[in-house]
Amino acid sequence: MSDRLAVLFQYLLPKQALTTIAGKLAERAAGSLTTHVIRWFVQRYGVDLSEAANPDPASYRSFNEFFTRPLRAGARPLADAAFLCPVDGAISQFGGIEGDQMFQAKGHRYSTAALVGGNRQLAARFENGAFATLYLSPRDYHRIHMPVDGRLTRMIHVPGELFSVNPTTARGVPGLFARNERVVCVFEAEFGPFVLTLVGATIVGSMATVWHGTVNPPRVREIREWLYDDPQIVLKKGDEMGRFLLGSTVVMLFPKDALCFNPAWAPARPIRMGEMMANPAERCGLTPGGSGDNSGRT
Repeated sequence: MSDRLAVLFQYLLPKQALTTIAGKLAERAAGSLTTHVIRWFVQRYGVDLSEAANPDPASYRSFNEFFTRPLRAGARPLADAAFLCPVDGAISQFGGIEGDQMFQAKGHRYSTAALVGGNRQLAARFENGAFATLYLSPRDYHRIHMPVDGRLTRMIHVPGELFSVNPTTARGVPGLFARNERVVCVFEAEFGPFVLTLVGATIVGSMATVWHGTVNPPRVREIREWLYDDPQIVLKKGDEMGRFLLGSTVVMLFPKDALCFNPAWAPARPIRMGEMMANPAERCGLTPGGSGDNSGRT
């Protein structure tokens, strides 16, 4: 069966309604029923609760509380690296941005401008830069951390579809990550700007950041934007910056000649928050204004 045929049913599903219902159910405190659902989920998806700060399924008041569980101290040591992986999950795609085009899957590309909600001035800052798309499965830890020190400058909530973001859907739905609802977080770092985008999906009840709280719901029709100048919000490398309520995807953008990726990285490779993601460009033979392979491969 082709990937496009495999995802055809998703076009017909009432995705917004399903997601709203799932979100309401996931936040309910239903006692033994909640515990039963959590135990089923742990067994079904192979969740490793030994890594959780609280490993007892019966102690969680709601499914959302379980799903956004913190890790125990020391579960994710931070690598001695310039750029850290911000999430647990798997690599969907990563590499260079060709002009303003990013690779989604075979036969599919999409633009940086589409990802950030049509803001071409913002997107231009990442022309010929680098991107990484990281997929969080249901079994993964669902908090998102900073890959590098950064000062928050703006946040953009872009309404959209709620397709699944699993690998089959990425291969079958054109422009998937620029079609789905998303929260675009823009930071300034020593090397320039970078973007961390939280992409929603079917059944993803909401997305939240540490400075704003829950961004959605409400689900609105118009793009919303917040600017952060005073007081300044500065987050350190490894700090939590947000979380998903149910699994989804993170898409990062970096400017030209900012970094080169870990040479051990490859599409579909499992990743863990805190591992080395990239080195500064100058350590990989990339010079400002020059050219090079920012995949980090030799």
